[in-house]
Amino acid sequence: MEKKKYVAYVGTYTHGSSEGIHLFDLDVENGSMIERKVIKINNPSYIKLSHNGKFLYSIADEGVRSFRIMPDGDLEPMNCAGIDGMRGCYLSTDKEDEFLFVGGWHDGKVTVLRLNEDGTVGELTDGIFHKGLGSVAERNFRPHVNCVNLTPDGKYLCAVDLGTDQIKIYKFNRRTGKLSLVDLLLCELESAPRIIKFSQSEKYAYVISELKNYITVYQYDGSKKTPSFELIQKVPTLNEYHSATSAACALRFSKDGTKVLCTNAGDNTAGVFHVDLETGLLERICVLPISGDYPKAIDFFPDNRHIMSLNHESNTITIFEMNYEKKYFSMKGKPISIETPNCILVSEV
Repeated sequence: MEKKKYVAYVGTYTHGSSEGIHLFDLDVENGSMIERKVIKINNPSYIKLSHNGKFLYSIADEGVRSFRIMPDGDLEPMNCAGIDGMRGCYLSTDKEDEFLFVGGWHDGKVTVLRLNEDGTVGELTDGIFHKGLGSVAERNFRPHVNCVNLTPDGKYLCAVDLGTDQIKIYKFNRRTGKLSLVDLLLCELESAPRIIKFSQSEKYAYVISELKNYITVYQYDGSKKTPSFELIQKVPTLNEYHSATSAACALRFSKDGTKVLCTNAGDNTAGVFHVDLETGLLERICVLPISGDYPKAIDFFPDNRHIMSLNHESNTITIFEMNYEKKYFSMKGKPISIETPNCILVSEV
């Protein structure tokens, strides 16, 4: 049987020598990756695959850019759409790939755009600026929308606001593409919620908080008039011996939903957790150094035995092999040089 082939797309800042999205060919069995080419684009700080696997969407200085994924994994540029705001930081799509949602860290805005049948980005259907306290210079108490994801049933859009310690829950009208606020999920003061992800069972939500360095687990129920998020667990992302200036960063599930990765800047570590698929609860496997500075993003290889950490400040990607039985991971090969890596996606080709 022919082995499956995979590529990794790595987005980078382009204010230095980097030029855009780096395309790597993955050797899954050996846990290695070789760069093939770079697709030029301005500051692709977040990238997102469509659910059908045919298209890739990227944040850019100009708004959002769309690409067609070619049979060998290469990217063919399609179009660019503005978002009527400052540069975004997060992208997501609905399961039907009919809408694109953009989170704005800089201006605290949630933007909704329609996707055309050919995969290009279409008209802007809604845009909402969050409100908060504080001056423009302040990080806390000023809106910073760091993540926007639909609930698994597609009814609600969760907009994670790192600056105001809230997750705003919007009802989503699929016909009009409009949002209407229905509820708030209040997080601990100055916890700075960063990302929300849902389990494959669609029953549980996971939120990583940057300043308090923990993952909170909620049981989700969207069957009633208003959505319900019941807190069932809070798990530290750090060891007891950690840097006082640590900040939780990335949150990523394995493809089978049985494992979760997180990263901690300052402490420069990655955490690996097992997911109980029945209860949704997390069990820590290990939290260990990533041999780099500021692990801004992280992902599994498709075999779940290898992981890759994107180290933004040290300009490297480091790869590790997991030993689940002995609860540790060990580095494989030398660090890969890449300037200011921000985000990563792995895709089968």
